[in-house]
Amino acid sequence: MNATERILARASGRDSVSPGDVVFAGVDSAMLHDVSGPGVIKVLERLAAEGIETGRVWDASRIWVAEDHFVPSAEKASAENTARLSEFTARHGIRRHFKYGLGQHGICHTISHEEAMVMPGDVYVGGDSHTNTTGALGAFACGLGHTDMAYVILNGRIWFRVPEAIYLRIDGRLPPHAMAKDVILRIIGDIGTDGAAYRAMQFGGEAVAAMSVEDRLTLTNMTTEAGAKNGIIEADQKVGEYLAAHGAPQAAARCGTSEAIRRADESGFSEVLEYDASEIEPLVAKPFSPQNVSVVRDAPAVELDKAYLGSCTGAKMEDLESAARVLKGRTVKIRTEVVPAAISIYKRALARGLIQVFLDAGAVIGPPTCGACCGAHMGVLGKGEVCVSATNRNFPGRMGHVESQTYLASPMVVAASAVTGRLTDPRDLQ
Repeated sequence: MNATERILARASGRDSVSPGDVVFAGVDSAMLHDVSGPGVIKVLERLAAEGIETGRVWDASRIWVAEDHFVPSAEKASAENTARLSEFTARHGIRRHFKYGLGQHGICHTISHEEAMVMPGDVYVGGDSHTNTTGALGAFACGLGHTDMAYVILNGRIWFRVPEAIYLRIDGRLPPHAMAKDVILRIIGDIGTDGAAYRAMQFGGEAVAAMSVEDRLTLTNMTTEAGAKNGIIEADQKVGEYLAAHGAPQAAARCGTSEAIRRADESGFSEVLEYDASEIEPLVAKPFSPQNVSVVRDAPAVELDKAYLGSCTGAKMEDLESAARVLKGRTVKIRTEVVPAAISIYKRALARGLIQVFLDAGAVIGPPTCGACCGAHMGVLGKGEVCVSATNRNFPGRMGHVESQTYLASPMVVAASAVTGRLTDPRDLQ
């Protein structure tokens, strides 16, 4: 069995599972945020009105909540949503509630690994499509809708159809001017935004084994943009060390060796795609699809209005470090926003001098939020504006006005483009 099948078999009490099997699996942890949480609460209220018992959640210690999409509150409705969440978590004794303006908080898909909320081998579900991100820790991680999340909150179980799996074998060595974002853009450019529809995407090979945990998180994050049910990478010593450094020393016992990443039994997959990391160029996804991929040097010479370094995809610590290396000693030419994905990352970036680099370059620094990425607040695009962004989606209206345009790129390309005001390969900066 592949990694996804092994986890679903364990969680459903079976010796083995196969693609197409329907299993009823136990959930190890579940996440709500300030958009999905109120929706789930409404489902629970409707169920209560129908006479179903909703007074007790399945396990308050396994449910956690992040305030990330509409913080700081953009208007009255978002303020009321966060208040409803606080009432809900207090009533049910859910203590792991990461509140804006109260110490650690951040984007849910960043908190999941910054706070070691998910362990290798877990079944982890969240009320957001990019829950796939956390599969880089060796977990089965996927997003669910409001009704399914309500069922999980009450029962701690949910059904899944076991997905077919694609194996992405990436060998070779990634060059210093390319990032994991370029790898996943190349893959989506090849297979399209429906190329992995309801399939698992498992990454392996020499290049993946050599990647840091944060680079691997970028790969699994954007499996959502390929339509995947989940993205996953076997957990090795790097994952164990990473989670131990973030407060979970027990994770090491669940991790194997990097050999499992380098080589997988390819007979357990419906399709195998091979890539040579040494051939990866800095890429950009042009409007209006993550699959509309081009080499940066071949991209249109458009005049940019904004550069955005933020989101669960592009504002992890290593993302900010990569961008800061490009921006150090340079000045941005266009409006540039840097939004660390969690307060813990913000604090480390401050301690290491990265925030000063960004400020000296002329950028503005914002608090952790999904606001601009999802076109909600704190930096949305106006009509006709053009942005280069380290985020994951560039559909019409994704980051603001429906007639704005977003080019997706790696943090290094975003930083280089901020300096020139046009799409720029970081190698081309003088």
